[in-house]
Amino acid sequence: MRVFYSIVFTLLIPLILLRLIWRGSRASVYFKRWDERFAIKTAPSSDKPLIWLHAVSVGEVEAARPLVASLQETYPHHRILITTMTPTGSARVIKLYGETVLHCYLPYDLPFAVKRFLKTVQPTLGIIMETELWPNLIHYSAEFKIPVVLANARLSARSAKGYQRVAKLARNMLKSFSLIAAQSHDDRQRLIELGADKNSVHAVGNLKFEISMPASVNEQAEAMRSAWGDRPVFIAASTHEGEDEIILNASRQIRAKFPDLLLVIVPRHPERFDRVAALSQRAGFKILRRSENGMCSKAIQVFIVDTMGELPLFYGASDIAFVGGSLVPRGGHNLLEPAALGRAVLIGPHYFNFNEISNQFLQANAAIEITSSETLAECVIDLFSHPQTRAAMGEAGQMLIEQSKGASNRLLNLIKRHINV
Repeated sequence: MRVFYSIVFTLLIPLILLRLIWRGSRASVYFKRWDERFAIKTAPSSDKPLIWLHAVSVGEVEAARPLVASLQETYPHHRILITTMTPTGSARVIKLYGETVLHCYLPYDLPFAVKRFLKTVQPTLGIIMETELWPNLIHYSAEFKIPVVLANARLSARSAKGYQRVAKLARNMLKSFSLIAAQSHDDRQRLIELGADKNSVHAVGNLKFEISMPASVNEQAEAMRSAWGDRPVFIAASTHEGEDEIILNASRQIRAKFPDLLLVIVPRHPERFDRVAALSQRAGFKILRRSENGMCSKAIQVFIVDTMGELPLFYGASDIAFVGGSLVPRGGHNLLEPAALGRAVLIGPHYFNFNEISNQFLQANAAIEITSSETLAECVIDLFSHPQTRAAMGEAGQMLIEQSKGASNRLLNLIKRHINV
């Protein structure tokens, strides 16, 4: 099955290159660093042994922050290599760590590329964040006797059914991990049912709860909010195609009740910045783009955040936060950042990528599920009209986060106990 997969993947290389060109036409950064994607070039060499951590994109990079800090403290004689697969994830690694870690893209899961990458890097330990199951990467790591940990592993019932179609391949991959740290007992059970060794799988909690916002974020957010004036602010973050129209329509209804509303929209992908700005203008709204560095006066109705890495700042400057990718079937995004800042959080019905976290927040009355433009508008109006309810939601979210911390320490203890780094 793995050989067949490798043949198909190799045959798809022309389509992969065409996709990179297509994405590059929308975001020029995709034209760069192709040599890393095929392991022609890897991270700079190191005179110290390497611990390699793979975090596919921004969310995984953020979730890994406490773990990276703990690894640097526990293994001071090692260098950390962080690989990503997206330009946004790469930019986040560079911004967070600078030259204190090594960084490159993880190559595509082609046998020749994976082997070249592993032979060049020669890590003493590999850690793969979330459920990034790449057959060749896992196979050759085992063949080269590199212990690999699957960290913060989650496996929804829906994903488990998908993996059942390639049950033998999935079982071989899972059995190759030295250690699997599952987010929950349900995830652990599904991983075992799929073929993981039950003695290697541990439920340690969700690393994404290990979130803490620096005081500077609150200070900067307060300064920004002061510049905006005394007006209600609603943020729609990490939005996807099809959501912005819903949000803009809802804002009309909210503005009928709160005429000085400021709607902040943060598109998930940079290639959508221009389209969302144009959409907002065609809808008749007075807009300002973050990149314009202009004054957000009372006349501005929609503020488009077309920069990267500033989402916590804008969460902190808002009163109510909608987390996107959930009004359309994309699976949702991480709602912990606005919750950590004490904001009332709204999500759509499609949150299957963050099912456990979302359900915990819904049950704790720290989040509200909305289903349409109308229910979104009604909910935001109600929360603006009842600031005590809004504050109670924020406090419930912060309490839930505090009670759920500790996963990174539990994972690090398991690594120290079971793997000789």
